[in-house]
Amino acid sequence: MRLPASLALLPLALAALLPAAPRADAQQVAATPPMGWNSWNYFAEKVTDKDIRAAADEIVASGMKDAGYIYINIDDTWEGERDASGVLHTNSKFPDMKALADYVHSKGLKIGIYSGPGTKTCGGYAASLGHEEQDAKMYAAWGIDYLKYDLCSFIPDVMLKQAPHDEVQQMRLMVAAYTKMGKALQSTGRPIVYSLCQYGWDSPWEWAPALGGNSWRTTGDINPHWDRIYTILSQQAGLEKYAGPGHWNDPDMLEVGNGKLTLAENRSHFSMWAMLASPLLAGNDLPHMKPEIKAILTNRDVIAIDQDPLGHQASRIYSDGEVDVWARHLSGGAMAVAILNAGSDRVATHPFHLDLAKLGLHGAQQSKNLWTGNSVELTQNMPITLPSHDILLVRIANPK
Repeated sequence: MRLPASLALLPLALAALLPAAPRADAQQVAATPPMGWNSWNYFAEKVTDKDIRAAADEIVASGMKDAGYIYINIDDTWEGERDASGVLHTNSKFPDMKALADYVHSKGLKIGIYSGPGTKTCGGYAASLGHEEQDAKMYAAWGIDYLKYDLCSFIPDVMLKQAPHDEVQQMRLMVAAYTKMGKALQSTGRPIVYSLCQYGWDSPWEWAPALGGNSWRTTGDINPHWDRIYTILSQQAGLEKYAGPGHWNDPDMLEVGNGKLTLAENRSHFSMWAMLASPLLAGNDLPHMKPEIKAILTNRDVIAIDQDPLGHQASRIYSDGEVDVWARHLSGGAMAVAILNAGSDRVATHPFHLDLAKLGLHGAQQSKNLWTGNSVELTQNMPITLPSHDILLVRIANPK
């Protein structure tokens, strides 16, 4: 969900204000990047209890659960009103959240929910300002396993109201708000993934782990257009040192299967989110998922890159014209390499010569193409031709 375009990006915070390290129990949840499905990209404000149950059914029936997709996450617009005691009730679309959570759990899945630190959510529904502990206890009682906490109205409600001309104080207020909910979640005793959704403002990768964050958005919202996907991808370069077991950079949810993305664009999008050790949260129309989209989302070899226990995020090693080369170190000494043709739609193919030396590799490398399953021998300066917006993703078991 989008913040008003008129609000400028806050500057980097002073280092003295930032917590230093992840909490000790962070790896109780999200030891690898969370995988699942979120309601927003397809249903937006129209999501209902019935839709969430159907999503859980389809995640199981499609084989996505077996591939690792576990979380079924309800985004905004489930909220009703608070009663005289401050208890937040669901609206008519979600008549019994505990029963819904029980249903999702009965499928061997987990369930997520959405709120924010302001008075209202992005959609104008009741959020958690002043009710953090109360809401956290309610989530735990329902059986919630994941919380997406979206900044939105906290900006005008608190940041701009209490510190209109003091950006450092705005930073303090934002960190304090996310810290308060982090502590509230921890106090419940229930393992709940804590996903910070505040668009990369004030470099959350530097402070979110210490307040209990398991993931944090690094940019504004994604949409199902290649230019936006590639822009977000490019903004991840340099953030790799902040990712690791229990705490992940989040370039936003997957758009695989949405909009008018080509198969090459869907494949490249999924490949690069896996290379980034990103949470893999699908957001497509599950009951009407095309076989080729299911094949992308359930590619076990690509998912294994994302879920690699070492938890290293890929680095962009170099670019040559319109081709980017990314690499990621994997457990057991293996390496994943992604070669992406980011060229415009007018470019049908793009000849490219791979420089293994820039990857720290010497001599021929035996690899596996993770989209075809074929063996590929990589050699210095070998020519590679890729269609526009397509990718060569390989795993080198024994790099040398």
